[in-house]
Amino acid sequence: MSAALRRASIVPVCAALLLTACTAPPKVHSRSFLAFGTLVEVTVAGVEAEQAEAAIAAVEREFQYMHRSWHPWEAGALARVNELLATGEWFSVAPSVRPMIVEAGRLAEASGQRFNPAIGALVKLWGFHQDERPAGPPPAAEAIAELVAAQPRMSDLELDGIRLRSRNPAVVLDFGGFAKGYGIDRTVELLRRLGVENAIVNTGGDLRAIGSRGDRPWRIGVRDPRGEGVLASLETEGDTSVFTSGDYERYFDHDGERYHHILDPATGQPARGLVSVTVLAADGATADAAATALFVAGPESWPRVARDLGLARVMVVGADGSVHLTPGMARQVQIEDSTRAVMVEPLP
Repeated sequence: MSAALRRASIVPVCAALLLTACTAPPKVHSRSFLAFGTLVEVTVAGVEAEQAEAAIAAVEREFQYMHRSWHPWEAGALARVNELLATGEWFSVAPSVRPMIVEAGRLAEASGQRFNPAIGALVKLWGFHQDERPAGPPPAAEAIAELVAAQPRMSDLELDGIRLRSRNPAVVLDFGGFAKGYGIDRTVELLRRLGVENAIVNTGGDLRAIGSRGDRPWRIGVRDPRGEGVLASLETEGDTSVFTSGDYERYFDHDGERYHHILDPATGQPARGLVSVTVLAADGATADAAATALFVAGPESWPRVARDLGLARVMVVGADGSVHLTPGMARQVQIEDSTRAVMVEPLP
């Protein structure tokens, strides 16, 4: 999976997912593996060891399949789609990719194109497609401007049943902005089919929690984007996806300025004005894409974009360290850093 998928935003389960203990501890089983270029941890509660181990093994197989199919640059279904999109001709799109294209198109439209998986060429130009952190310097301004002027969008794609083509040869798909969320949704449904109703699937810090840990909810710690500790904590309510986009995971420094991987499709440059955005939503795909879109929207526009995406629970950290919460998030989250300026902002 592309390196853009590697951002870690919520403190890992083993370190600070703060899974609460109960008076009578439930049976909890956990295992980690690598996929999507990051550590995936699956924690299951309330079932016997044999059932838990079989379910986690099935989740791992699903993640490995998704990793192979959805990588935009290595041999697989999505890489083949990108090769054929450049031709402008009709071709048969793989069933492992088609639903993602539909969902990505819907989320891109709802976000006002701030979430835009069609800018894979721009991601590659910046060097954020590779596992290693880019060393800089930034790409030439002319090269960035050329890709921005081409305006690649998901709406450039024509989908007719299983046939697909692009009206814009500049479209290169990179689902790094929501593949983790989409993949987590798939594996949560798999767990449920296997009889697991209480679990957390955590991909490098972004996660979805279902059910509870015994008689208490799962408790989550959100990482401080400018420190090693926990900025905030929250208890999940039933089925909750928690995703964060931040400028602190995939970046390089050049001439005293930080260049991170969350690119604004309108400018071709890293989005400015915010340090991190945390979104709670019912499904992982929406939460993942929305965290990116709100980060790109910036300090002035994120409330309106959150409204357009139907979000009620958002936490934003500004460049000055201030914390901004929607009323829905304020009711659920506890800020652990008492020195922070905290503001509750109703959505328009």
